[in-house]
Amino acid sequence: MTNTKIVSPKQDILYMVILSAVVLTMPIWLQPFGAAYPDLMQKFMIFGIFAIGYNILFGLTGYLSFGHAAFLGVGSYTAVWSFKLLSMNVIPALIFGTVLSGLFALAIGFVSLRRSGIYFSILTLAFAQMSYNLAYSVLTPITNGETGLQLTQGDARILDRAAGIQADASLPTPNLFGIEGIGYSGFYICAALMLISFFIYLRIFRSPFGLKLRAIKSNQSRMGYTGYNTRPYLMTAFVISGMYAGLAGSLLAVTDPLAGAERMQWTASGEIVLITILGGVGTLIGPLLGAGVIKYFENILSAFNDTVLVNAFSFLPDWLANGVASVLGLFVGDGWHLTLGLVFMLIVIFLPGGIMEGINRLWRLVSNRSSSSAEDKEKEQPSTKEA
Repeated sequence: MTNTKIVSPKQDILYMVILSAVVLTMPIWLQPFGAAYPDLMQKFMIFGIFAIGYNILFGLTGYLSFGHAAFLGVGSYTAVWSFKLLSMNVIPALIFGTVLSGLFALAIGFVSLRRSGIYFSILTLAFAQMSYNLAYSVLTPITNGETGLQLTQGDARILDRAAGIQADASLPTPNLFGIEGIGYSGFYICAALMLISFFIYLRIFRSPFGLKLRAIKSNQSRMGYTGYNTRPYLMTAFVISGMYAGLAGSLLAVTDPLAGAERMQWTASGEIVLITILGGVGTLIGPLLGAGVIKYFENILSAFNDTVLVNAFSFLPDWLANGVASVLGLFVGDGWHLTLGLVFMLIVIFLPGGIMEGINRLWRLVSNRSSSSAEDKEKEQPSTKEA
Protein backbone atom coordinates (compact mmCIF):
# COMPACT_ATOMS: atom_id res chain seq x y z
CA MET A 1 0.00 0.00 0.00
CA THR A 2 1.20 3.52 -0.71
CA ASN A 3 1.85 6.15 1.92
CA THR A 4 -0.77 8.87 1.86
CA LYS A 5 -0.94 12.13 3.74
CA ILE A 6 -3.96 12.58 5.98
CA VAL A 7 -5.66 15.77 4.85
CA SER A 8 -8.32 17.45 6.95
CA PRO A 9 -11.65 18.48 5.40
CA LYS A 10 -10.78 22.11 6.17
CA GLN A 11 -7.75 21.87 3.90
CA ASP A 12 -9.92 20.50 1.09
CA ILE A 13 -12.41 23.34 1.58
CA LEU A 14 -9.56 25.86 1.41
CA TYR A 15 -8.31 24.08 -1.72
CA MET A 16 -11.72 24.41 -3.38
CA VAL A 17 -12.07 28.08 -2.38
CA ILE A 18 -8.67 28.96 -3.90
CA LEU A 19 -9.39 26.99 -7.07
CA SER A 20 -12.83 28.60 -7.41
CA ALA A 21 -11.33 32.06 -7.04
CA VAL A 22 -8.68 31.32 -9.67
CA VAL A 23 -11.17 29.86 -12.14
CA LEU A 24 -13.90 32.48 -11.76
CA THR A 25 -11.43 35.35 -12.19
CA MET A 26 -9.82 33.89 -15.32
CA PRO A 27 -11.32 36.56 -17.62
CA ILE A 28 -9.31 39.11 -15.60
CA TRP A 29 -5.90 37.56 -15.03
CA LEU A 30 -5.71 35.90 -18.47
CA GLN A 31 -5.95 39.29 -20.20
CA PRO A 32 -2.17 39.94 -20.24
CA PHE A 33 -1.63 36.51 -21.85
CA GLY A 34 -4.11 37.12 -24.66
CA ALA A 35 -6.17 34.13 -23.54
CA ALA A 36 -9.23 35.76 -21.97
CA TYR A 37 -11.66 35.12 -24.79
CA PRO A 38 -14.59 32.77 -24.02
CA ASP A 39 -13.91 30.00 -26.55
CA LEU A 40 -10.42 29.34 -25.23
CA MET A 41 -11.46 29.52 -21.57
CA GLN A 42 -14.27 27.06 -22.29
CA LYS A 43 -11.67 24.67 -23.72
CA PHE A 44 -9.59 25.08 -20.56
CA MET A 45 -12.59 23.97 -18.48
CA ILE A 46 -13.80 21.19 -20.77
CA PHE A 47 -10.43 19.55 -21.28
CA GLY A 48 -9.73 20.08 -17.59
CA ILE A 49 -12.77 17.88 -16.86
CA PHE A 50 -11.54 15.36 -19.43
CA ALA A 51 -8.05 15.34 -17.86
CA ILE A 52 -9.07 14.93 -14.21
CA GLY A 53 -11.39 12.10 -15.23
CA TYR A 54 -8.58 10.42 -17.14
CA ASN A 55 -6.29 10.89 -14.13
CA ILE A 56 -8.69 8.79 -12.01
CA LEU A 57 -7.84 5.84 -14.23
CA PHE A 58 -4.27 6.48 -15.36
CA GLY A 59 -3.01 8.51 -12.41
CA LEU A 60 -4.45 6.40 -9.61
CA THR A 61 -4.41 2.86 -11.06
CA GLY A 62 -1.60 3.15 -13.61
CA TYR A 63 -3.79 1.69 -16.38
CA LEU A 64 -2.95 3.58 -19.58
CA SER A 65 -5.95 3.89 -21.89
CA PHE A 66 -5.64 4.97 -25.52
CA GLY A 67 -9.40 4.82 -26.08
CA HIS A 68 -10.93 7.64 -24.06
CA ALA A 69 -11.72 9.63 -27.18
CA ALA A 70 -14.51 7.12 -27.82
CA PHE A 71 -16.31 8.29 -24.67
CA LEU A 72 -15.72 11.91 -25.63
CA GLY A 73 -17.37 11.25 -28.98
CA VAL A 74 -20.30 9.36 -27.46
CA GLY A 75 -20.96 12.30 -25.13
CA SER A 76 -20.93 14.74 -28.06
CA TYR A 77 -23.23 12.68 -30.27
CA THR A 78 -25.65 12.04 -27.40
CA ALA A 79 -25.79 15.73 -26.49
CA VAL A 80 -26.53 16.80 -30.07
CA TRP A 81 -29.27 14.17 -30.36
CA SER A 82 -30.73 15.50 -27.11
CA PHE A 83 -30.81 18.98 -28.63
CA LYS A 84 -32.47 17.63 -31.76
CA LEU A 85 -35.08 15.40 -30.12
CA LEU A 86 -35.79 16.80 -26.65
CA SER A 87 -34.73 20.33 -25.80
CA MET A 88 -32.06 22.96 -26.25
CA ASN A 89 -31.68 23.01 -22.46
CA VAL A 90 -28.26 21.65 -21.59
CA ILE A 91 -29.35 19.60 -18.57
CA PRO A 92 -30.87 16.62 -20.49
CA ALA A 93 -27.92 16.68 -22.90
CA LEU A 94 -25.36 16.58 -20.08
CA ILE A 95 -27.20 13.85 -18.19
CA PHE A 96 -27.75 11.57 -21.18
CA GLY A 97 -24.25 12.20 -22.55
CA THR A 98 -22.61 11.34 -19.24
CA VAL A 99 -24.76 8.26 -18.56
CA LEU A 100 -24.44 6.76 -22.05
CA SER A 101 -20.68 7.29 -22.00
CA GLY A 102 -20.57 5.49 -18.66
CA LEU A 103 -22.54 2.55 -20.10
CA PHE A 104 -20.23 2.45 -23.12
CA ALA A 105 -17.23 2.50 -20.76
CA LEU A 106 -18.79 -0.39 -18.82
CA ALA A 107 -19.03 -2.47 -21.99
CA ILE A 108 -15.48 -1.68 -23.13
CA GLY A 109 -14.05 -2.09 -19.64
CA PHE A 110 -15.70 -5.49 -19.23
CA VAL A 111 -13.50 -6.77 -22.08
CA SER A 112 -10.39 -4.58 -21.80
CA LEU A 113 -9.84 -4.99 -18.05
CA ARG A 114 -9.34 -8.72 -18.51
CA ARG A 115 -5.82 -7.71 -19.48
CA SER A 116 -3.31 -5.27 -18.01
CA GLY A 117 -0.26 -3.36 -19.12
CA ILE A 118 0.34 -2.84 -22.83
CA TYR A 119 -2.36 -5.37 -23.73
CA PHE A 120 -5.00 -3.27 -21.96
CA SER A 121 -3.75 -0.16 -23.78
CA ILE A 122 -3.93 -1.89 -27.17
CA LEU A 123 -7.45 -3.18 -26.47
CA THR A 124 -8.71 0.31 -25.61
CA LEU A 125 -7.03 1.71 -28.72
CA ALA A 126 -8.69 -0.97 -30.84
CA PHE A 127 -12.12 -0.17 -29.40
CA ALA A 128 -11.60 3.54 -30.00
CA GLN A 129 -10.63 2.99 -33.63
CA MET A 130 -13.60 0.70 -34.15
CA SER A 131 -15.85 3.37 -32.67
CA TYR A 132 -14.32 5.99 -34.96
CA ASN A 133 -14.83 3.87 -38.07
CA LEU A 134 -18.40 3.02 -37.06
CA ALA A 135 -19.19 6.70 -36.55
CA TYR A 136 -17.49 7.69 -39.80
CA SER A 137 -19.09 5.15 -42.13
CA VAL A 138 -21.26 2.33 -40.76
CA LEU A 139 -23.51 4.34 -38.40
CA THR A 140 -24.06 7.21 -40.84
CA PRO A 141 -27.84 7.39 -40.15
CA ILE A 142 -27.00 8.15 -36.50
CA THR A 143 -23.77 10.12 -36.82
CA ASN A 144 -24.20 11.71 -40.28
CA GLY A 145 -20.78 10.36 -41.25
CA GLU A 146 -17.99 12.71 -42.27
CA THR A 147 -20.31 15.74 -42.37
CA GLY A 148 -21.04 15.45 -38.66
CA LEU A 149 -24.29 15.64 -36.71
CA GLN A 150 -25.78 19.13 -36.76
CA LEU A 151 -28.92 20.98 -35.68
CA THR A 152 -31.61 21.82 -38.22
CA GLN A 153 -34.77 23.89 -38.22
CA GLY A 154 -36.92 20.79 -38.61
CA ASP A 155 -35.70 19.04 -35.44
CA ALA A 156 -38.47 17.74 -33.17
CA ARG A 157 -37.39 19.24 -29.81
CA ILE A 158 -40.39 17.67 -28.09
CA LEU A 159 -39.91 19.24 -24.65
CA ASP A 160 -39.37 22.73 -26.06
CA ARG A 161 -42.52 22.53 -28.16
CA ALA A 162 -44.50 21.17 -25.20
CA ALA A 163 -43.33 24.15 -23.14
CA GLY A 164 -44.41 26.53 -25.90
CA ILE A 165 -40.88 27.52 -26.91
CA GLN A 166 -40.94 28.34 -30.61
CA ALA A 167 -37.81 28.44 -32.73
CA ASP A 168 -37.14 31.61 -34.69
CA ALA A 169 -35.59 31.90 -38.15
CA SER A 170 -32.07 31.19 -36.91
CA LEU A 171 -30.84 27.96 -35.37
CA PRO A 172 -31.42 27.85 -31.59
CA THR A 173 -28.52 28.02 -29.13
CA PRO A 174 -28.00 25.55 -26.25
CA ASN A 175 -28.94 27.22 -22.98
CA LEU A 176 -29.39 26.68 -19.27
CA PHE A 177 -32.90 28.00 -18.58
CA GLY A 178 -32.31 30.94 -20.89
CA ILE A 179 -28.60 31.43 -20.13
CA GLU A 180 -26.78 30.85 -23.42
CA GLY A 181 -24.09 28.20 -23.60
CA ILE A 182 -21.79 30.42 -25.66
CA GLY A 183 -19.72 33.47 -24.78
CA TYR A 184 -18.85 34.35 -21.21
CA SER A 185 -22.08 32.84 -19.89
CA GLY A 186 -21.07 29.56 -21.54
CA PHE A 187 -17.66 29.80 -19.89
CA TYR A 188 -19.20 30.16 -16.43
CA ILE A 189 -21.48 27.17 -17.08
CA CYS A 190 -18.39 25.13 -17.99
CA ALA A 191 -16.48 26.54 -15.01
CA ALA A 192 -19.27 25.59 -12.57
CA LEU A 193 -19.36 22.04 -13.91
CA MET A 194 -15.57 21.80 -13.79
CA LEU A 195 -15.54 22.86 -10.13
CA ILE A 196 -18.27 20.34 -9.27
CA SER A 197 -16.36 17.65 -11.17
CA PHE A 198 -13.14 18.58 -9.41
CA PHE A 199 -14.81 18.38 -5.99
CA ILE A 200 -16.04 14.85 -6.76
CA TYR A 201 -12.58 14.00 -8.06
CA LEU A 202 -11.05 15.40 -4.87
CA ARG A 203 -13.34 13.28 -2.70
CA ILE A 204 -12.43 10.18 -4.73
CA PHE A 205 -8.75 11.07 -4.41
CA ARG A 206 -8.99 11.32 -0.60
CA SER A 207 -11.38 8.40 -0.05
CA PRO A 208 -10.56 4.79 0.92
CA PHE A 209 -11.61 3.89 -2.64
CA GLY A 210 -8.92 6.21 -4.00
CA LEU A 211 -6.40 4.64 -1.62
CA LYS A 212 -7.26 1.19 -3.00
CA LEU A 213 -6.75 2.47 -6.54
CA ARG A 214 -3.30 3.76 -5.61
CA ALA A 215 -2.55 0.40 -4.02
CA ILE A 216 -3.43 -1.28 -7.32
CA LYS A 217 -0.96 1.00 -9.07
CA SER A 218 1.70 0.28 -6.47
CA ASN A 219 1.43 -3.51 -6.54
CA GLN A 220 -1.70 -5.14 -7.91
CA SER A 221 -0.44 -8.68 -7.32
CA ARG A 222 0.30 -8.06 -3.65
CA MET A 223 -3.12 -6.51 -3.20
CA GLY A 224 -4.65 -9.66 -4.67
CA TYR A 225 -2.67 -11.79 -2.21
CA THR A 226 -4.20 -9.85 0.69
CA GLY A 227 -7.66 -10.97 -0.40
CA TYR A 228 -8.80 -7.97 -2.43
CA ASN A 229 -10.49 -8.56 -5.76
CA THR A 230 -9.09 -5.64 -7.75
CA ARG A 231 -11.33 -6.02 -10.80
CA PRO A 232 -14.42 -4.25 -9.33
CA TYR A 233 -12.28 -1.29 -8.27
CA LEU A 234 -10.69 -1.06 -11.71
CA MET A 235 -14.07 -1.34 -13.42
CA THR A 236 -15.50 1.42 -11.23
CA ALA A 237 -12.54 3.69 -11.94
CA PHE A 238 -12.82 2.99 -15.67
CA VAL A 239 -16.55 3.78 -15.76
CA ILE A 240 -16.15 6.97 -13.71
CA SER A 241 -13.32 8.07 -15.99
CA GLY A 242 -15.50 7.35 -19.04
CA MET A 243 -18.34 9.40 -17.54
CA TYR A 244 -16.01 12.36 -17.07
CA ALA A 245 -15.01 12.04 -20.73
CA GLY A 246 -18.69 11.90 -21.70
CA LEU A 247 -19.40 15.04 -19.70
CA ALA A 248 -16.53 16.81 -21.48
CA GLY A 249 -17.86 15.65 -24.86
CA SER A 250 -21.36 16.89 -23.98
CA LEU A 251 -19.94 20.29 -23.05
CA LEU A 252 -18.12 20.46 -26.38
CA ALA A 253 -21.52 20.03 -28.03
CA VAL A 254 -23.01 22.69 -25.75
CA THR A 255 -20.42 25.28 -26.77
CA ASP A 256 -20.53 24.17 -30.43
CA PRO A 257 -23.58 22.00 -31.28
CA LEU A 258 -21.79 19.84 -33.81
CA ALA A 259 -20.58 16.28 -33.31
CA GLY A 260 -18.06 14.72 -35.69
CA ALA A 261 -16.20 11.42 -35.84
CA GLU A 262 -12.86 13.23 -35.52
CA ARG A 263 -13.49 13.58 -31.79
CA MET A 264 -13.15 9.79 -31.53
CA GLN A 265 -9.82 9.53 -33.37
CA TRP A 266 -6.76 8.05 -31.69
CA THR A 267 -5.10 11.47 -31.78
CA ALA A 268 -7.71 12.79 -29.33
CA SER A 269 -6.91 9.89 -26.99
CA GLY A 270 -3.21 10.62 -27.37
CA GLU A 271 -3.78 14.28 -26.56
CA ILE A 272 -5.37 13.52 -23.19
CA VAL A 273 -2.42 11.23 -22.36
CA LEU A 274 -0.03 14.10 -23.16
CA ILE A 275 -2.10 16.53 -21.09
CA THR A 276 -2.00 14.25 -18.04
CA ILE A 277 1.71 13.46 -18.29
CA LEU A 278 2.60 17.11 -18.93
CA GLY A 279 0.70 18.27 -15.85
CA GLY A 280 1.72 15.43 -13.57
CA VAL A 281 0.32 11.90 -13.45
CA GLY A 282 -1.45 11.09 -10.20
CA THR A 283 -1.40 14.67 -8.90
CA LEU A 284 -4.45 16.68 -7.94
CA ILE A 285 -4.05 19.88 -9.92
CA GLY A 286 -1.55 18.68 -12.53
CA PRO A 287 -4.08 17.56 -15.19
CA LEU A 288 -5.76 20.98 -15.07
CA LEU A 289 -2.40 22.68 -15.60
CA GLY A 290 -1.57 20.33 -18.46
CA ALA A 291 -4.89 21.05 -20.16
CA GLY A 292 -4.32 24.79 -19.82
CA VAL A 293 -0.77 24.67 -21.22
CA ILE A 294 -1.59 22.49 -24.22
CA LYS A 295 -4.78 24.34 -25.16
CA TYR A 296 -2.96 27.67 -24.79
CA PHE A 297 -0.18 26.50 -27.13
CA GLU A 298 -2.75 25.12 -29.56
CA ASN A 299 -4.75 28.33 -29.80
CA ILE A 300 -1.98 30.92 -29.50
CA LEU A 301 0.84 29.34 -31.51
CA SER A 302 -1.46 28.04 -34.25
CA ALA A 303 -2.62 31.63 -34.89
CA PHE A 304 0.83 32.67 -36.15
CA ASN A 305 1.55 32.58 -39.88
CA ASP A 306 4.37 33.73 -42.18
CA THR A 307 2.91 37.22 -42.57
CA VAL A 308 2.72 37.76 -38.81
CA LEU A 309 6.28 36.52 -38.33
CA VAL A 310 7.69 38.70 -41.12
CA ASN A 311 5.95 41.75 -39.65
CA ALA A 312 7.31 40.89 -36.20
CA PHE A 313 10.89 40.90 -37.54
CA SER A 314 10.43 43.81 -39.94
CA PHE A 315 13.17 45.75 -38.13
CA LEU A 316 15.70 43.30 -39.59
CA PRO A 317 16.96 43.35 -43.18
CA ASP A 318 14.49 41.69 -45.54
CA TRP A 319 16.66 38.67 -46.28
CA LEU A 320 17.25 38.03 -42.57
CA ALA A 321 13.60 38.65 -41.59
CA ASN A 322 12.43 36.16 -44.21
CA GLY A 323 14.98 33.60 -43.05
CA VAL A 324 14.03 33.92 -39.39
CA ALA A 325 10.33 33.78 -40.28
CA SER A 326 10.90 30.64 -42.35
CA VAL A 327 12.68 28.88 -39.49
CA LEU A 328 10.18 29.92 -36.79
CA GLY A 329 7.31 29.08 -39.13
CA LEU A 330 8.19 25.42 -38.67
CA PHE A 331 7.26 25.71 -34.98
CA VAL A 332 4.07 27.78 -35.18
CA GLY A 333 0.94 27.85 -37.30
CA ASP A 334 0.32 24.39 -38.73
CA GLY A 335 3.59 23.25 -37.16
CA TRP A 336 2.68 24.08 -33.56
CA HIS A 337 2.70 20.34 -32.78
CA LEU A 338 6.48 20.43 -33.28
CA THR A 339 6.76 23.00 -30.49
CA LEU A 340 4.46 20.91 -28.31
CA GLY A 341 6.63 17.86 -28.99
CA LEU A 342 9.80 19.71 -27.98
CA VAL A 343 8.17 21.01 -24.79
CA PHE A 344 6.91 17.52 -23.98
CA MET A 345 10.40 16.05 -24.53
CA LEU A 346 11.96 18.60 -22.20
CA ILE A 347 9.34 17.96 -19.53
CA VAL A 348 9.75 14.18 -19.70
CA ILE A 349 13.57 14.38 -19.64
CA PHE A 350 14.06 17.00 -16.94
CA LEU A 351 10.74 16.82 -15.04
CA PRO A 352 9.42 13.25 -15.22
CA GLY A 353 6.70 14.21 -12.74
CA GLY A 354 5.42 16.93 -15.05
CA ILE A 355 4.76 20.58 -14.31
CA MET A 356 3.81 19.73 -10.72
CA GLU A 357 7.26 18.28 -10.10
CA GLY A 358 8.80 21.56 -11.25
CA ILE A 359 6.50 23.52 -8.93
CA ASN A 360 7.36 21.21 -6.01
CA ARG A 361 11.10 21.61 -6.70
CA LEU A 362 10.79 25.39 -6.68
CA TRP A 363 8.75 25.25 -3.48
CA ARG A 364 11.36 23.07 -1.76
CA LEU A 365 14.14 25.35 -2.96
CA VAL A 366 12.42 28.44 -1.58
CA SER A 367 11.57 26.64 1.69
CA ASN A 368 15.15 25.44 2.16
CA ARG A 369 16.52 28.93 1.55
CA SER A 370 14.09 30.52 3.99
CA SER A 371 14.82 27.88 6.65
CA SER A 372 18.59 28.26 6.19
CA SER A 373 18.33 32.05 6.48
CA ALA A 374 16.29 31.65 9.68
CA GLU A 375 18.96 29.34 11.13
CA ASP A 376 21.68 31.84 10.26
CA LYS A 377 19.80 34.57 12.11
CA GLU A 378 19.44 32.33 15.19
CA LYS A 379 23.19 31.68 15.16
CA GLU A 380 23.92 35.39 14.94
CA GLN A 381 21.71 36.30 17.91
CA PRO A 382 23.78 34.52 20.67
CA SER A 383 26.98 36.14 19.35
CA THR A 384 25.43 39.62 19.59
CA LYS A 385 24.24 38.92 23.16
CA GLU A 386 27.75 37.82 24.20
CA ALA A 387 29.18 41.01 22.75
